[in-house]
Amino acid sequence: MPIEFARAALAVKVVAAVGTVVVMTACSTPATSDTTVDFRSRALTRSEGSVTVRVAVLSASESASLYGQQLAKKALQPVWVEVTNGEDRPYFLLYPGLDPNFFPSSEAAEAFSGGESRDERVKTSERFGQLAFRNPVPPGQTVSGMVLTNLEEGVKLIQLDLAADGRTRVFSIFTVVPGFRGDYHASAVFWREVYPPEAIQSFADDEAFRSALEALPCCATNSDGSRNGDPLNLIIVGGLDDAFPALVRRGWRPTETKWSGAIIRVVSSALSGERYLNAPVSDLYLFGRPQDLALQKARDSIHQRNHLRLWLSPMRYHERPVWVGQISRDIGSRLTIHSPTLTTHKIDPDVDEARTALAEDMAYSQSLTMVGYAPGVGPAAPESPRGNLTTDPYYTDGDRLVLVFDQRPVSLAAIRFFRWREMDTRRGAASGFGR
Repeated sequence: MPIEFARAALAVKVVAAVGTVVVMTACSTPATSDTTVDFRSRALTRSEGSVTVRVAVLSASESASLYGQQLAKKALQPVWVEVTNGEDRPYFLLYPGLDPNFFPSSEAAEAFSGGESRDERVKTSERFGQLAFRNPVPPGQTVSGMVLTNLEEGVKLIQLDLAADGRTRVFSIFTVVPGFRGDYHASAVFWREVYPPEAIQSFADDEAFRSALEALPCCATNSDGSRNGDPLNLIIVGGLDDAFPALVRRGWRPTETKWSGAIIRVVSSALSGERYLNAPVSDLYLFGRPQDLALQKARDSIHQRNHLRLWLSPMRYHERPVWVGQISRDIGSRLTIHSPTLTTHKIDPDVDEARTALAEDMAYSQSLTMVGYAPGVGPAAPESPRGNLTTDPYYTDGDRLVLVFDQRPVSLAAIRFFRWREMDTRRGAASGFGR
């Protein structure tokens, strides 16, 4: 009975919150077009050959100001693209690369034509058309404009495929959507200095790298480091231009911070049984700080998901950043006194399964170049499992999955395995993905 009462109380709070939002929305005035929106100042730039691209994802308020319509309410998200062509032939931007289900400007304008006069409909159509990106990009010229994509929260992987006669230029750009309260520390994600130069350890030798990975702590901890939590069973080598785009390409999304809006959405999703693509995760600690980045891959409901936490380490492998991580699979929810919210997800005790599933998932990301396993967690048998901070049991063979990513497209046949002698002896050279 107390549990049912608590659920009912939470439901009332959710309904009240939703009602407040509805009232605020109903009282808001329609957006007016504004050509001074300053999204270009945060545009990301990439170059290949003599082609340079700049991209920016517009927030809901920016798109409303620019278009004079509430695009986000119809799940539309403009992506601004600028292409400077310094080569000898025209290029064409392939819109389906940004979104296979992109919206032509004429279709999007039509979605806002209801209730407008004929003159208003003409103006809306003209404005949407004027803002659109237009092919081709002639030699020696710059073309910019909007491509209308489906709305995404948190982060967006912008895939720009430019085709010319006998030549292509391809860019995969990972960008954060403005206004999202992500569970990440910008200093780590965007490569501001996290560690002093003298603290950085660089590895080019695979055996030395394996030894360094083995020497890492076995597990994440609580805030004061007095208790071990989930095993640190994941190593990712790469960053904004390779590893993160690969994860987003395979459906991984950043989690939100535990702010009031996210908590309300958690409760609402739990009551409705719906998915929540960016549901928060609890904090675990390594290097004296909570995770620098948390990602999840949602399943059928908020009770089921794969999730991982990452910490930027002071290590570099072939001058590329090394992240230490923890991955597990949530298979349900339960009450607990070990969480401030009195609820927690229940993890699949076979944490190696989630670890191996990630390796197989990333094999299809087109960016995974190397995979292997390094010791360091320490084995725990099913008959004598360890427990995490919320007392969920888990068992493991004790290894850490190591994934190395590259910007260039990588086929399944081109993925290589680390040939660490200990691992080859114990697992066999053919078992690179670990099942």
